[in-house]
Amino acid sequence: MSEAVPAKAPRCKSGRSSLLALAATLLALPIAITDACAQLRGHGGPVRSLAISSDGQSAISGSFDSTAIRWSLTRNAAEQVLRFHADAVNAVALLGERRAATAGADGRIAIWTFGNTEPDAVLEGHTAPIVALAVSPDGATLASASWDHTVQLWPLAGGAPRVLDGHTQNVNGVAFTADGKALVSVSYDLSVRIWPLSGAQAPTVISMPTPLNAVAADADGEIAVGGADGKVYFLTSGGARAGEVAAGPRPVISIAMSPDGALVAAAGIGGTVAVIDRKARTLARTLVGPGLPVWSVAFLPDSRTLLTGGADNIIRRWNTSTGESVDPLLVEAAGDPLAAYAGDRGAEIFRACIACHTLAADQGNRAGPTLAGIFGRRIATAPGYNFSEALKHLDIVWTPETVARLFEIGPQAYTPGTKMPEQRIGSEQDRAALVQFLERTTGK
Repeated sequence: MSEAVPAKAPRCKSGRSSLLALAATLLALPIAITDACAQLRGHGGPVRSLAISSDGQSAISGSFDSTAIRWSLTRNAAEQVLRFHADAVNAVALLGERRAATAGADGRIAIWTFGNTEPDAVLEGHTAPIVALAVSPDGATLASASWDHTVQLWPLAGGAPRVLDGHTQNVNGVAFTADGKALVSVSYDLSVRIWPLSGAQAPTVISMPTPLNAVAADADGEIAVGGADGKVYFLTSGGARAGEVAAGPRPVISIAMSPDGALVAAAGIGGTVAVIDRKARTLARTLVGPGLPVWSVAFLPDSRTLLTGGADNIIRRWNTSTGESVDPLLVEAAGDPLAAYAGDRGAEIFRACIACHTLAADQGNRAGPTLAGIFGRRIATAPGYNFSEALKHLDIVWTPETVARLFEIGPQAYTPGTKMPEQRIGSEQDRAALVQFLERTTGK
């Protein structure tokens, strides 16, 4: 995917003159630098992960385009592009002031020193995509969550990892407790596990009502987890249920707690971010962007400014106190791709898919492959799309029955190894409406 600067520089409301005078210079650069804007542009694919430095001066992002970018948040400019992974960079973590870790769908972790063009070390051991990273409070250990159903603990000073084995489905999130004595993991297997890190004590296993996509832990010990049912669940440090808040109708795919512990940001596949008052257990406000999935969220140290990474390849900055984007350029002009199907139940259900999939061959691939000509096609054979090896070995041909089955039991159960967020359609009538819509629109 390209990292070239768009031919039309973004226009931002400002007391300064526009950046048109710098267009020729910008077009020569590999990364878009927009000094007058709070947006960060440079990735050629959805922004899958974010981490912010403790002083709020810099950030690192990972993308489906297989790169990570180190950013200056004071200049709103890219400082370095990190290229190593053979697939999506699903997770990033900052290791002090001058180092970072990136982890990918290729199952590898790269440890970087800023300024170097190659990783200092590569950590290998997972056998499936890594989707989350966490750093211990003392900075000595890196935890990784993988779709191989394990969590691994990596001593950053060197040595073999400790494998935490017990989940029966993809592990999607990890977080250390503030005291560093335990690690929390969440999975599609409908469980939270709290792993003691000293001794041989077994983990505490908490059953949940939905597959889980993300987790965060606060300094006071409380745990927040994001579910595929669109809810954020709160647990005590011991694992007792302590409340829940509906973030939205679509799966929560990323979650962050503000440094002061007052807020929880829950990003969803539906394109909004719920800002939750943690003490009151209420939805304080909803951040509304362009309507595309928000894959990643991270608070700045002020506990009010939030960065979001979206399926439109852009990192945005928000004021969570007002619910407004710091950058006035929020929703770019674009027609509704489903406007012609107003009133069609199948089209309304497909709105959850339009951000990642197109319907016509001339519209190409997005984060997911085009659905043009899907019926009668074997899985993982759409031209021009980089499918995971796991999908290439599945014996599935897409028919009305197999598409319906995908949404009946969920992508993770039916197509293990997929990058597709977990989502199910419980109503048989709604599944039928979606299939009929796809039959009418993807054969053109």
